[in-house]
Amino acid sequence: MNKFVAAVIQLDSQDDVDKNLNTVVSFIREAAGRGAKLIAMPESMNYIGMDNAGHSEVVPGGRTFQLMSEQAKKYNVWLHCGSIYEKSPDDKRPYNCTMVINPKGECVAKYHKIHPFDVVIPDGPVNKESDRIFPGDKIVTVDTKEVGHLGLSICYDMRFCELYRLMALQGANILMVPANFTMNTGKDHWEAILRTRAIENECYVIAPAQIGIKPKFQAYANSMIIDPWGNVIARASNRPEVITAMIDLDYVQKVRKQLCTLANRRPNVYKL
Repeated sequence: MNKFVAAVIQLDSQDDVDKNLNTVVSFIREAAGRGAKLIAMPESMNYIGMDNAGHSEVVPGGRTFQLMSEQAKKYNVWLHCGSIYEKSPDDKRPYNCTMVINPKGECVAKYHKIHPFDVVIPDGPVNKESDRIFPGDKIVTVDTKEVGHLGLSICYDMRFCELYRLMALQGANILMVPANFTMNTGKDHWEAILRTRAIENECYVIAPAQIGIKPKFQAYANSMIIDPWGNVIARASNRPEVITAMIDLDYVQKVRKQLCTLANRRPNVYKL
């Protein structure tokens, strides 16, 4: 389908997995009732607390996957499950993992966050996500054949433009950016970066976010859907909620013919 409704779920996930998942299920029901065919969730949708490894699961097969699989089949929708912590067979640290589930309840793609948020400021704050999360090393896109060709990323990845350009060159026309973004950086950077990713790659950007006070910071929220021209066509309010927008994949092609950014690339001179 070239036109369909996409929904973004904005959440205030905390450390109660049961409560978080119950909230997600109720919002999926609402989104499906509003005609959404693609429903997207934020980073850490099922758990935000101080024990990531202890709340990691098998993907696919774990508790959260099984529940999301049931919901996808029940409502005949595509689910982009934000991210959860996935057990790593190679490390005690879990992956930060995105799942994409089709209307048959099958996991058709998963992505492990490539860029840990590692910040070390002399005489200032230190935050090393790599101490808690095992980073992935694969760029992942998935052509759903129904709700677009999705390029997968998570939160801090959004600052690395190379990732999104490569996904666009692989055919992505919708860039997925689930996040738990901080208020401090979000107020200045969140929208600016997301709109840039949409404009420079001539893609839709779907960015579900967390809201609320988390263990280490206040989340910025402002979940949004952005069109390939860079217009914000849906934005969440200051609460957990569902927002929707019409996605028109023909519009992606129209913009690409007008701006020609991808067509006018000169990779032969792009050398370090």
